[in-house]
Amino acid sequence: MKAYVFPGQGAQFTGMGKDLYDNSPLAKELFEQANEILGFRITDIMFTGTAEELKETKVTQPAVFLHSVILAKTLEDFTPEMVAGHSLGEFSALVANGTLSFEDGLKLVSQRALAMQKACEITPSTMAAVLALADNVVEEVCASIDGVVVAANYNCPGQLVISGEFKAVEAACVAMKEAGAKRALLLPVGGAFHSPMMEPAREELAAAIEATTFSTPTCPVYQNVTASAVSDADEIKKNLIIQLTAPVKWTQSVQQMITDGATLFTEVGPGKVLTGLIGKINKEAVTANA
Repeated sequence: MKAYVFPGQGAQFTGMGKDLYDNSPLAKELFEQANEILGFRITDIMFTGTAEELKETKVTQPAVFLHSVILAKTLEDFTPEMVAGHSLGEFSALVANGTLSFEDGLKLVSQRALAMQKACEITPSTMAAVLALADNVVEEVCASIDGVVVAANYNCPGQLVISGEFKAVEAACVAMKEAGAKRALLLPVGGAFHSPMMEPAREELAAAIEATTFSTPTCPVYQNVTASAVSDADEIKKNLIIQLTAPVKWTQSVQQMITDGATLFTEVGPGKVLTGLIGKINKEAVTANA
């Protein structure tokens, strides 16, 4: 079975999407439509902006979404039998399988980015990557720290990202190394994504998601929150609302997709982060990049 996967924030690079814009009339039309919806020329920043400009959350999230979704729409043989996306990438996956329209998906991603930005400004918070430590040990260390720090991204075996209040994450990094982690390093992010620190953003985004039409998908989406196949529009909506404050179960999602018959994983969007992680989750997995 053909599985398509969509990357999240961090996959962006200057020049992303320019080939599509220059070579596909459909892509050009969709990019211009996006500029109108967003109220600024995001294509200028994507094609020629600095890394610093691209790193702004209000730019990064729509940029990665647009690259992924427009690339999917221009692929000749795009017939997914299952989809999944890492964090932000879940919105791209939901456009790819027909749950969300292009316009609604972009509006939600833009609102998500702005809501997350605001939540980041309330309390000093951050994320850190923990390498070569078992998931359950990472969870136990987080539970032992004073303050808010939780497991946020189960990326692949031996790579788990933690998230929370700045001081709690710093303390957890020290404790992770003492517990045997090869590395525990702070990430250059604006705040504590996929943690309780995102509750104000979750509430704001929930209202927007509730007001948006979700259609029955053409194939199941393996959602970050459940790591299982979901085809019911109402259930997809509910899981998408929970996603901002819940961990991204990427390892578990990929394992479940393989169990359910995935034979080829194609990453659609900027970079090759997900194909790299999938190879670490299951060495037998066949991967490709669109």
